Amino acid sequence: MEEHHVEIVPLLWLAGWLAAVVAVFWAGLKLPLETRLGPWSGRLYAAGVAIAAVGVCALANVALTLHDSHIDLTREKIYTPSASALRLVDALDRDVTVTYFYHSRDPAAKRSRDILMVMARRNPHFKLKAVDPDKEPTLARTSGVKIYNAALIEAEGRRVLVQSTDEAEIALGIQRVLRERKITVCFVEGHGELPMDNFEFHTHLENVADHSHGDASSHVVEMPGHGVGRFRRALEAQGYETRKLVLATRADVPADCTVVVLASPRTTLLPAESAALRAYLRQGGSALFMFDLGYVLEPELERLLSDLGVRFEQQVVIDPLSHYQNDPELVAVAGYDRHPITRSLSLTLYPGIRPLALLPPRPGLQVVPLLASSRDSYTRAVTTAGHRVAGRSGAAPEAVVEPARAGPPVAGVRVLGVAIEGLVDGGSRPMRVAAVGDGDFASNSFFPYMANSDLLLAVTRWLSREERNTAVTSRIPVPPHALLTGLQTRLVFGVIVVLLPLMVVALGCFVWWRRR
Repeated sequence: MEEHHVEIVPLLWLAGWLAAVVAVFWAGLKLPLETRLGPWSGRLYAAGVAIAAVGVCALANVALTLHDSHIDLTREKIYTPSASALRLVDALDRDVTVTYFYHSRDPAAKRSRDILMVMARRNPHFKLKAVDPDKEPTLARTSGVKIYNAALIEAEGRRVLVQSTDEAEIALGIQRVLRERKITVCFVEGHGELPMDNFEFHTHLENVADHSHGDASSHVVEMPGHGVGRFRRALEAQGYETRKLVLATRADVPADCTVVVLASPRTTLLPAESAALRAYLRQGGSALFMFDLGYVLEPELERLLSDLGVRFEQQVVIDPLSHYQNDPELVAVAGYDRHPITRSLSLTLYPGIRPLALLPPRPGLQVVPLLASSRDSYTRAVTTAGHRVAGRSGAAPEAVVEPARAGPPVAGVRVLGVAIEGLVDGGSRPMRVAAVGDGDFASNSFFPYMANSDLLLAVTRWLSREERNTAVTSRIPVPPHALLTGLQTRLVFGVIVVLLPLMVVALGCFVWWRRR
């Protein structure tokens, strides 16, 4: 959650203005109204006092105006721009003109107008025109705007129209109009991946050991009806173009694919498809690989990942220390290694994730762990059943957890996701790859919760080489949930169920002892 920090410098200028006004008031009380000076000297004295008083007040007001401070006393800070929108405005180094056509009788539109005015006062490069189309229909008509509550954003000859009363959406529009190149995210399909056109979702959480969708004989993570439509919609809100990529019908990856996403395939890729991905990365491409439990990589694809320095293990991570609620297979990650992707991340959730083994680094490659389980986590092996090759019929691959073997499990930190950058196979340009041992966290069911969406958007920005830009994300409406890890749940239980009753008992004993 973004916090709105109090700006100290404008408040200091306000304190200086108050001090100047108090000084003028004090001088008015202390300075004599009549003096024993001569007529001309007395007039000069009175004129000097008046000029000094007016000058002090004028300078104080000018200083306060040049250092404006916005104070929002509402609990929800509904009249304060989001922190990401403010960071975007503060970072502007080029002129951006925003013409906001608002409905004067719409409270939400008036709030957006006021918020945009607050943003415009922060940076002279942000130029705002607030227009009521009912009062200025000619301007709306010449601008081609026929709807209320729309922001026409212009910069360097480019125009973007955003229909919204949310300043975050307008900030995203500013990012889009300032972007000088087209970014296309290509979702690989044809192997049972999570479809980009699917927006269905469930509101429950699931794991390997228990969830079955009503089938008591199944011990598999199944996500029927799930897709990555929410992820795709968030990318399009960022101004990225998205499209499908069927590698089986092409000899190579299109050059205009800025980022290739392979999200939870269910059948293996063909060797020619793996070769196309290798050639794409050799030419400086970027890819996001997310492989679920039980998925068996095609040998050429496994060899490519080995050359990149990682190997996907056929194991499930169990984390007794950091997990969601009471399920140790719903791994929660709260701490991250330093990287542009994890710069401002909070808690993320992974419903059944496999670890990644880091291989000896190859020359010219840099492998950075992004996600890791806690020190108390351990793994349990899984076997695959019903695996099929692309183009053949048969059951989808299943991940069956093997029974616990004799002897205690070996606890330790497990790497769950990595970021890789550098040259592969002596390529001409450095490539970028992000690999995660789970794809369900990106599905519609888990994308909006905790910081999963922030992680995926940060990964995409890094892969598209936009990590230096200010991160602005659109709000995703979700049901109100209080998502707690197992440690937080135990802490709440201990305070409410144990500590508070014991405090009441202790207070009663203390009162009895004092009055006995």
